[in-house]
Amino acid sequence: MQPLHHFDVQDFLKHYWQQRPLYIKQGFSHFVDPIDENELAGLALEENIDSRLISFHRNRWQVTQGPFTDVNALCKGKWSLLVQGVDQHCPPADALMQAFNFLPNWRMTDLLVSFSSPGAGVGAHIDQYDVFIIQGKGSRRWQVGLPGDYCEQRPHPNLKQISAFEAVIDVEMHSGDILYIPPHHPHNGIASAFCMNYSVGFRAPNPQEMLASLADYAAEKHIFTERYRDVQIASRSRAAEIKLQEIQAIRRSLEDVLYSPHFPQWLGKFLSESNGLAIEPELVDGSYNESNIREMLLDDVVFIREAGVRPIFFEEQDTDLNEFNFYIGGQGFSVPRASQTLVKNFLNQQEFHLENKNDQQNCLFFTQLLTKLVSAGYWYPAQ
Repeated sequence: MQPLHHFDVQDFLKHYWQQRPLYIKQGFSHFVDPIDENELAGLALEENIDSRLISFHRNRWQVTQGPFTDVNALCKGKWSLLVQGVDQHCPPADALMQAFNFLPNWRMTDLLVSFSSPGAGVGAHIDQYDVFIIQGKGSRRWQVGLPGDYCEQRPHPNLKQISAFEAVIDVEMHSGDILYIPPHHPHNGIASAFCMNYSVGFRAPNPQEMLASLADYAAEKHIFTERYRDVQIASRSRAAEIKLQEIQAIRRSLEDVLYSPHFPQWLGKFLSESNGLAIEPELVDGSYNESNIREMLLDDVVFIREAGVRPIFFEEQDTDLNEFNFYIGGQGFSVPRASQTLVKNFLNQQEFHLENKNDQQNCLFFTQLLTKLVSAGYWYPAQ
């Protein structure tokens, strides 16, 4: 992981996060690109990877969705190749995202990587989420404005742009420079030379998405099925009228859902879901069992978290539960509460080896947990 430079985390969170844009000159000192354009083009050929090529050629915008069979054939005029979720396929790209781990795992989505020809861009536009844009090799001019009422344009059905805006940041970014852009701030980037850019995106679910997910979860688990009751229904002179007390009763029934024991279980699954976590079960080595995992732990084998895997757990609360729960990729795991410190430390490390081999109870329990996680493809032993 490359550490951030010229950056005060507390000052950023207080004065910039979701408030105003920030240019961080040489935020990464001696920046090394975690991937090159040839590797990026290779990813764009894969079926399970979201990629697209946006070009401006002969005074016309074109958007072509991957996967591609020949990227070069589409590189006409001014063009940008964009590949989503690169952190899930490239460990050095995943390590780049970890530089921003002062923000929670559940807010991060993935790493979008682009390679652009001189003069290329995707047009001025507005995003609904926070993003850190890191300049790799080459250079790009970035302009960022303030939120406002902008006219949306669609030069192509799959491309949203806006009208011109007044820039409050106008910089030529070079390798290692970082630009933070909050939601609803218009921005535009034009490549000055062949260049790589890395966009660390952050999810911000809206109530519609959460309610839809909660409804699906309730249907799957067959919960929240109790029907409305009104034992002492109020009389009324107009049958069309809904009484205020009935509105309040319905609202209370929905509040009961939010405060039920099922709610945090759904929330953990929902917030841990990644955009297309690219772990394919058929590629996971099924030869591991508790016996050989335990042997590796005692032999100081290092276990490495798979790229793109970002576990989450809730802040500890006063509870009578004997279990500690954590979530990965929409899947929940329960472990004995007495062992939560060991598990929390494990979840927050990219690489792990067992330090205390004399604690037999922890070792036995942890062997069982690690076997599950390795079998699921979330961790793997360094060989």
